[in-house]
Amino acid sequence: MATSEVQTVSSTGDKMRLALVGILVLGGFVAYYLLAAQGAWVQWAGLLVGLVAAVVLYFTSESGRQLVAFGRDAVRETKKVVWPERKEALQVTLYVFAFVVVMALFLWLTDKTLEWVFYDLILGWKK
Repeated sequence: MATSEVQTVSSTGDKMRLALVGILVLGGFVAYYLLAAQGAWVQWAGLLVGLVAAVVLYFTSESGRQLVAFGRDAVRETKKVVWPERKEALQVTLYVFAFVVVMALFLWLTDKTLEWVFYDLILGWKK
């Protein structure tokens, strides 16, 4: 049985940062609705300031640093991928298309056979 580790925010400072991130996001949305009378530019600026401040603060927390590290690892792993050559990619694409056509014909024939068996032979409903 596999067990998975659940990482939680442990330090009080991190908990405070994440709570402040939530408050900033909420504050951005509140600013958006409260500044409706000031015009669209001011309204959107209030929202963006709240969201950008929340994102910046999030990336200073431990969770944010772990997210950045995960992103770097993902990019590093993607660079290790050996991409197929053009000829190989075209061949595989043709195989997939051929398989789809064969499966479509098989399913169509199965459908028509079952339709004939049930409607014509068993129930006697002629079209």
